[in-house]
Amino acid sequence: MRLRTVLASLTAAVAVGSCVTAAGPAAAQSLPAPGQACSARVGIDSYSDALDKTEFQGVFVGNFSALAVDSGGRLAAVSDRSELFGLDGRSLAPKSVVHLADESGAQLDSEGIVVERDGSYLISSETEPSVRRYSRDGAILGSLPVPDALKVAPAGRATRNLTFEGLTLQPGGRTLVAAMEGPLTGDGAGIVRMQTWQRHSPWHGFRLSAQYGYRADTGLGVSEITATGDGRLLVLERGFTAGVGNTVRLYVADPRRAKDMSGVENITGDEGLVRKTLLADLVDCPSLGAPAKQPQPNPLLDNIEAMAVTSGAPGGRLRLLLASDDNQNPAQITRFYRLTVKLPHH
Repeated sequence: MRLRTVLASLTAAVAVGSCVTAAGPAAAQSLPAPGQACSARVGIDSYSDALDKTEFQGVFVGNFSALAVDSGGRLAAVSDRSELFGLDGRSLAPKSVVHLADESGAQLDSEGIVVERDGSYLISSETEPSVRRYSRDGAILGSLPVPDALKVAPAGRATRNLTFEGLTLQPGGRTLVAAMEGPLTGDGAGIVRMQTWQRHSPWHGFRLSAQYGYRADTGLGVSEITATGDGRLLVLERGFTAGVGNTVRLYVADPRRAKDMSGVENITGDEGLVRKTLLADLVDCPSLGAPAKQPQPNPLLDNIEAMAVTSGAPGGRLRLLLASDDNQNPAQITRFYRLTVKLPHH
């Protein structure tokens, strides 16, 4: 999602180019150490601004809204300006770019990506919203059904630019989850819906399934979700206040005991919502000497929208790669972050 004030008036060896490192390999395998800890469960290992305001094959590199681990040691990074980049898993250097479009050739507002086993991509767009399947050369292979209520008004009850912001596939590849960024008209303040689909054929067939409610913190929206590998989800909540900067919080959420809200017209209370646990408020991370181009409560922060689990780490930890969307704005930064996360027990 492009930066707005409306929300609050790969692998374990990813060696990030032009990277500032908070601690060596030994520290990355233990609980966050003093000087790199964002919280008791999250440590920041490094950041990189190497791709900020660069070009590849004449295409601006930035506007990143989603990340996923791809084949061949690469990362897939999608921009909200309809570009799908292949990034080197070690250096993050761009290796390929493919332009995406809808069925009429119009630009997408691409916000989520899943890499399928056959190499195709599932990509969500906020415009309608939609989830389409693309080949590796950008051809449309199909699309998934979307409930009428989740469509942008007047077709549905969603607000423009507050629809499918996050997309992830649960373990086993059978359950796809898309997270709305903001509430539907008629739902309670901060309550966003998570739509799921169940795969009904070995490869491409998905059918609409359960829908869950999730309450974001006051003034924040959901900017990304990713599966943890055990049925839970990592959820990024993000907001922006002019003159103050960004708020970015990382939660773990468990939809498995939540109520199916697909038949509920208006979700107004907390009963049956997805339970969440705060892992870290990224304002509490050490800044690592990072610069900021506009006021920020921590200069490390920017408009973080993309997140992928790149690998496991010793002790049951996960290694994450985050990326910010610079909106092609001189006052913002395309920045990558490496985090190590220790999830709480179920």
